[in-house]
Amino acid sequence: MRKQLLAGLVCLIPLAGFANEQDKITPLERDGVQNEIPLLENRFRIDHKVDKVTLLFFRKRGAPAVVLVRPDGTKYYATDSVNNDDLDWHDELSYDLITISNPMPGPWQVVGSILPDSRIMVLGEIELNVDPLPPMLFRGETVKLTGRVLNDGEPIEVGQFRDVISLHVDFVSTNNSDYANFGAGTQSVTDFRDDGRGFDERPLDGVFTGEFKLVFPAGEWQPELYIETPILKRTVVQKPIVVHEPPFDYEVALAEQDEDDHILTISLNPEIVKPETVLIQGKIYYPNNEEQMFSLDADKSQTRELAIKNYDWGRYSVELSVFGSNINDREFMATLPTYKFEIERPIEAVPEIVRPEIDLEAQAEQQRILEEEQKASTMLMVTLIVVGNLTVLLLGWLAIRIFVQKKPLKFKISLPFLKKKNQTENDEQATNENEVGKNGSKNDKSGEILNLSMSDD
Repeated sequence: MRKQLLAGLVCLIPLAGFANEQDKITPLERDGVQNEIPLLENRFRIDHKVDKVTLLFFRKRGAPAVVLVRPDGTKYYATDSVNNDDLDWHDELSYDLITISNPMPGPWQVVGSILPDSRIMVLGEIELNVDPLPPMLFRGETVKLTGRVLNDGEPIEVGQFRDVISLHVDFVSTNNSDYANFGAGTQSVTDFRDDGRGFDERPLDGVFTGEFKLVFPAGEWQPELYIETPILKRTVVQKPIVVHEPPFDYEVALAEQDEDDHILTISLNPEIVKPETVLIQGKIYYPNNEEQMFSLDADKSQTRELAIKNYDWGRYSVELSVFGSNINDREFMATLPTYKFEIERPIEAVPEIVRPEIDLEAQAEQQRILEEEQKASTMLMVTLIVVGNLTVLLLGWLAIRIFVQKKPLKFKISLPFLKKKNQTENDEQATNENEVGKNGSKNDKSGEILNLSMSDD
């Protein structure tokens, strides 16, 4: 049966004893014991029985992708994976993941800014081992989780894997109609890295340690934990668990007098937690922006009472964190939802306004004056509207006559007294003409002699 190998380049201390020339090319094969093969002068050999190999080359951060030189001298570049179905190349910031199908047997060489003193590590059966989650959880609780990535059952203690592998945690709803999370889908909770930051205990030890809060709705969930890289994915699906509502109830008794305190009663559910182990601490936010820290010690009683100062009306908020053990003797730490209550602002009594007595005659007179003013205002408005419309019509007529009809403005004014005067002048002129005819006046053109004799009268 042909082999499928997974190889990665890791930073290790160089081993002595490879001085001979024949040791500079090492076959890429598994011996079942060690997972490391020397990479001398950036060269390695692929056996003829290998039909698929995956190489993981770590290089300087930000350096260009490496170049692979095949036994026949031809080269593989990162961009060749676009058109070559036998080549799969993932070029990341600090490493290259290369998968080659049907590789050419013989000596290969890698060219690039790979880390010095490096070797090829052959990865065998990669598996994910995760501690099971507790069977009893409630919303708001902080859960610690530990996962390990194993190579043939042994932890992978390779520092560069912190840039490649991270542990993801999802909660998938079982869609059980008996619970409130029916149809809630998948909740991506967190992801862990083996970098010694956050809640990871030790960096580069192959163990992923972290904490996360259950802030999603209560109900039945199925945890899914997985690691995923461009070349592999391993998933662990655990048994469904039930996330309960917080086992704490609240009831507030408001102060009846100004000098009394408000009392917040916290009730514990003994079916989930042990009351004698529960410690409560938190902070109170008052309406006047004051803050007060508080702590309630453990007690066998199933209730805790918290006195809250009475700062009159406004909104009060209480943040609570609880520590203790559940009925399975598992210690827990949880942050409960903020409890809020509000006191409404009191309504101030407004004195009744005494209406003054109104004189009926004066009121009637005022009404009459008001009606007259309204009538005058109406007449004025009508007059303005009529005058305005007439003005608009006149201006329109003038514009049409001047600019459209091209006619001058001529006004014929006929006055009676002027007409009478013109008629008198015409009568006098006619009388004079008649007298000239009687005196026998002659036209100069006819050659007759004008009679200039005076009458005896």
